[in-house]
Amino acid sequence: MSPVRENIWFTGSGVETTFSDLVKTLRENTSRGTRVFIGTDSFISKREIRFASAICLHGGGVSRYFFTRNFEKLSKFKVLVSRITEEVRRTVEIADVLYTQEDIDSNQIELHIDVSAFERKAKTSKFAEMLEGYVEGAGYTCKIKPNAWASQTIADRHSK
Repeated sequence: MSPVRENIWFTGSGVETTFSDLVKTLRENTSRGTRVFIGTDSFISKREIRFASAICLHGGGVSRYFFTRNFEKLSKFKVLVSRITEEVRRTVEIADVLYTQEDIDSNQIELHIDVSAFERKAKTSKFAEMLEGYVEGAGYTCKIKPNAWASQTIADRHSK
């Protein structure tokens, strides 16, 4: 079984839900043209890193989301590139489960990664092209800052 399925998932209002119910909601809404946006963000505390992933539905009169959180040892992801790559890996893993195991059309899935464009010269900028290539190589459409709202706004809110 995939770790995505084993995670504890919540609605945007913080009510725990099952992965099966989450998928049922996705199927009902994507069949009417609503799109799925997925993103992950992380937050470093003194002893651990909190990763939060969000699955967002938007379009066709629908705006709602689900999220999950995981905690990892700080020592596993001390270097920025490893932490940002892990965020993207988790995002792609969720998309893969939805597409390959739950039959959500990959054309309705867009992945949002919390990196700045190369020309912005921010801390994450030097990883932008590599991570965009990772997502696109996995077969998904990708957005980065400032258009990566699923990661930089929704997931960010739950990583703190």
